[in-house]
Amino acid sequence: MRLRKKINLYTAVLFIFLLLLMNVSIYFVFSNLMMVNEMNRAKAETGKIAFDVSENVNNISPNDLLRAYLPIDGMIGIVIEGQRKGTAVTSNSEKQLSNRNSSFYPGEKSEIITYHQKKYVFVSNPIVWGDGSVVNLQITKSMSATEEMLAVLRIVLIAVTIIAMIPVLISSTILSNFIARPIRSMIDTMKEIQTSGQFKRLSLEEKSKDELVEMGKTFNHMIDLLQANFEKQEQFVSNASHELKTPLTVIESYASLLKRKGLELPDLFDESIEAIHSEAIRMREMTEQMLLLAKHQEKWNIEKENVNLNDIMAELAKVYKNAYNRTVEIYSGDAIEAVTDVQKLKQLLFIFLDNARKYSDELISVYIGQTSNEAYIRIEDRGDGIPKAELPKVFDRFYRVDKARNRKQGGSGLGLSVAKEIADAIDVRIEMDSLEGRGTIVTLLFN
Repeated sequence: MRLRKKINLYTAVLFIFLLLLMNVSIYFVFSNLMMVNEMNRAKAETGKIAFDVSENVNNISPNDLLRAYLPIDGMIGIVIEGQRKGTAVTSNSEKQLSNRNSSFYPGEKSEIITYHQKKYVFVSNPIVWGDGSVVNLQITKSMSATEEMLAVLRIVLIAVTIIAMIPVLISSTILSNFIARPIRSMIDTMKEIQTSGQFKRLSLEEKSKDELVEMGKTFNHMIDLLQANFEKQEQFVSNASHELKTPLTVIESYASLLKRKGLELPDLFDESIEAIHSEAIRMREMTEQMLLLAKHQEKWNIEKENVNLNDIMAELAKVYKNAYNRTVEIYSGDAIEAVTDVQKLKQLLFIFLDNARKYSDELISVYIGQTSNEAYIRIEDRGDGIPKAELPKVFDRFYRVDKARNRKQGGSGLGLSVAKEIADAIDVRIEMDSLEGRGTIVTLLFN
């Protein structure tokens, strides 16, 4: 069964059940009140009649006295202890009551009785008779008027229930359509995405703040994530196929050359091994960089803390000295601190130091300082520099200022793209300035 039909059925059944429960409760409460009211009124009348009969029993004959107080639709009688039938007077409409056996009660008695499928209120009061004996004055009154009123009430409540079912069914249909509409729209959008292969989003009513709009926003956000990840996947595949083609071609060429002449020419053997090894290393580094770029920013797992920039830079300078035999001069005054992710900052600094090492054979200088509201690290090299027109493009993926030089140095054009991603993730601003033939200056600013 579809959700819309379920909502329609369940809400209609629930409303009808509640309506029936309410109407049945109303009927039984009202019925009980009317029965109690009839009983109280009959008891009050019987008490008054009992007092009058006791006062006048010696002055008026019993039949005349009872006939004077005869109910319009009932019976009044005197029952003496030990008698099955007493003296009784019955109204014309209730002649069948004269055939009913009577019982003597030592005290007051009142109840609702059923005789010949009709309901009566029965009240018995003990009184002192003319000869001094105690007898029962018993009055039986028909409740036909009350039963007619209850019958009318039943008809009214049944009619109200039936009539009320119409708006209940209509409202439940409207409600089910209202709830199912955005779900239906979401299903149609999913099917359209499945058929067309294009990412689509739901159109939402921004004025509404209910759960259905929230569900739609969550769906759109999920589509955004799927599209972003799909685009990253496509970009990674495109980048990998584009960038790995050249090193694979180089490796294949040198491997074929080794296969043909490697054993005959030792110099060619050494050259081929060196080229294959170099290209393999470059492929590994490039693959790692592409995988890093393929990550979504939420996957960086940033853990910020208060760090000493002087200590971090001194540690990296020592690593470069041992690994590449390159000196990194650090210029700093007081200890400078910033709030950042240590590992990501080291990775960021490594990229810029590695570029300075690759494209400059001279001294690398690093300045650490503090402006009025920001700490900074400035890295300066004395390499060939970058043309001013090329500076806005250096953070684009696979962009190279000098493709021949970068290929020789082993660059992939991904390093600065990775640096930009890391800097954005740890809230570091990058400023770059360069002059051809003089070198490049990179400044990292910490908020």
